[in-house]
Amino acid sequence: MLGRSVFGGELTFPLMVVHRDALDHNIATMAAFARDHGMELAPHAKTHMSPEIAARQLAAGAWGLTVATPAQARTVRGFGAARIMVANQVVDPAGLRWAAAELDADPGFTLLSFADSPAGVDVLASFAGSRPFPVLAELGHPGGRAGCRTVEDLLALVRHVERTDGVELVGVAGYEGALGTAQEVRKYLDLLQEAAEHLRVRTPILTVGGSQWFDVIGRHLAATQARILLRSGAYVTHDDGFYSERTPYNRMDGELRPALEVWAHVLSTPEPGLAVVGMGKRDAPYDEGLPVPRRDGVTVVAMWDQHTIVRADGLRPGDLLAFGISHPCTAFDKWRRLPLVDGDYRIAGTITTRFQEQQ
Repeated sequence: MLGRSVFGGELTFPLMVVHRDALDHNIATMAAFARDHGMELAPHAKTHMSPEIAARQLAAGAWGLTVATPAQARTVRGFGAARIMVANQVVDPAGLRWAAAELDADPGFTLLSFADSPAGVDVLASFAGSRPFPVLAELGHPGGRAGCRTVEDLLALVRHVERTDGVELVGVAGYEGALGTAQEVRKYLDLLQEAAEHLRVRTPILTVGGSQWFDVIGRHLAATQARILLRSGAYVTHDDGFYSERTPYNRMDGELRPALEVWAHVLSTPEPGLAVVGMGKRDAPYDEGLPVPRRDGVTVVAMWDQHTIVRADGLRPGDLLAFGISHPCTAFDKWRRLPLVDGDYRIAGTITTRFQEQQ
């Protein structure tokens, strides 16, 4: 179907498409940002879990890929990733057995994971093979996600790692995405820097999230004596909602472009000014904002499993409507194959996804 229009009558709707030019632009833009600020990009593949997108990110110079679970690590290993960071404390026995075997089988393979407690470190160590598990000591913040709550607690954890066989300390990790202001982010980054300075590691890794505050990170960590790995994920396709309002490019030169779009038919117009569209929660994300209509005068008012209710005048059954999405991290998992389209909506390739695969 290469070269054919998605509107040629051969594809069914609803349909999510990926705009090739926006995708490639975003990958190149973030690769350049990381490079220009002395950082490396370890993009979070949980956003897309797509071999085609991962290949583009790695070809653009990414350090490796970040994932959230051992199952995702196993999947992206199949994409050809030689470096993987699991941005969580790993306690899953099956996942750890796979990780230990993979590390033993391939001396060139790198697999990093987080730890925020002696108990978590002990679980890792108990599954280690001939190579120790590389560990990033995670520093959190009050009210945040995982991670030691103070630098003192983190340094106590570091000492536990240093005296435990089967694990090897390689740096510190944090997540700043839940913080609300640049001032809060800077204070948190100061704590991460302080923690990194106490490590007895040559050129430690310091890794942070990076989808909402990478401009602050790039400026604030510029002089840090560490290898900075930025785990941004949502940038790759951006959106028309949640991240369009929060991207650092609203504060600096440049832009990210929305690359995802859902097309769906109007099914019914049961009342004046009201229409039912054949797109629902199974087709588009809704957790961080409803889909964004691309036609003026259309407003989304509700979304159900297979239907979206809009208010608009002049719609008729059979009309096709386009919607941008909000929050790409819960968009890709709804689709297994998506057309990659050019500016004329002609098919230029296919994007596949690999979510929740058991191996």
